Amino acid sequence: MSSLIILRHVQVENANAIAGFTYGFPGISNFLGYTHALSRKLQASHGLTLDGCGVICHHHQVQCYQPDGRGDHVFAQSRNPLTKEGETSPIIEEGRMQLTVSLVLECNGLIANGDFGIAGLKRHLELLCPTMRLAGGTITAIRQVDIVAMPEAPDELARFNRRQLRRLLPGFTLLDRTHLLAERFGTMQAENPEAELLDAWLDFVALKAAAEPILVEGEELNESTKANWRYLSKHYGGWLVPITSGYRAISPLYQAGEVANSRDNQTPFAFTESVYGIGEWCSPHRLKSIEQLFWRYHYQEQDGWYLCKNNSQLAEDIEDQEEDFDY
Repeated sequence: MSSLIILRHVQVENANAIAGFTYGFPGISNFLGYTHALSRKLQASHGLTLDGCGVICHHHQVQCYQPDGRGDHVFAQSRNPLTKEGETSPIIEEGRMQLTVSLVLECNGLIANGDFGIAGLKRHLELLCPTMRLAGGTITAIRQVDIVAMPEAPDELARFNRRQLRRLLPGFTLLDRTHLLAERFGTMQAENPEAELLDAWLDFVALKAAAEPILVEGEELNESTKANWRYLSKHYGGWLVPITSGYRAISPLYQAGEVANSRDNQTPFAFTESVYGIGEWCSPHRLKSIEQLFWRYHYQEQDGWYLCKNNSQLAEDIEDQEEDFDY
């Protein structure tokens, strides 16, 4: 990694809010897909490639409502445009949202001509980035495009990391915590051998409460005994959420053009299902390195795994103490 491309406060309208079984924020594959598409264009125009992508969310609003003013939320849907007969179209459920994010992109390659080359690349990105879809939504504005070189000296790198991470505030970045799912599943199986991995995954999102019976002296517990209800705390600290973290093949890899009606008849094809894990929203100023932000593709050909991974080992090393802001 020779430099960073930082797209600050990207405003996205009508982005996809559904990712597999989860909703509320686009899947991380949406942002890596945007990075890959942008990398292909930059490679053709400037000889640069983009690898990792860090996502910092500043604002989000899901387009949903409560029909009766309470209870479950439902997505706001529309039936436009009209059909050829002038009738309203059937509703195909879509979850949409508005969001403002900053993207930190890992850039490899030589940016020629010093500052002039950097200024030219910035102008190119300011024109190019809004023309591309992000998570299925339309980019309406980008506050600022920054291109910064990575220092090599360790002491300069530490100051650089601190300064750049704190410039991303206020906001929260998504980290990978899927290893906690394996830990929780092992604990549940020790208590109940019939427990499944899905039970452990749902345990991170379920709100659980326990009843504490109110017994007077001499009274025995029965169906009419009064009780105080209290919420049970989560097994792990942090703002943990379920996420989709990629796909797994559920069929052999077919040769290009072998499967009818596939999107691209020039590329090998496989049927896949979504893979789920656990993520954590964390304030960037608690991290120690820019490297902790990056999500990257990981492909395991033998087992057919197509995953998006964040460096979990680095993500574990977060700053617990508060320091003065240094911009």
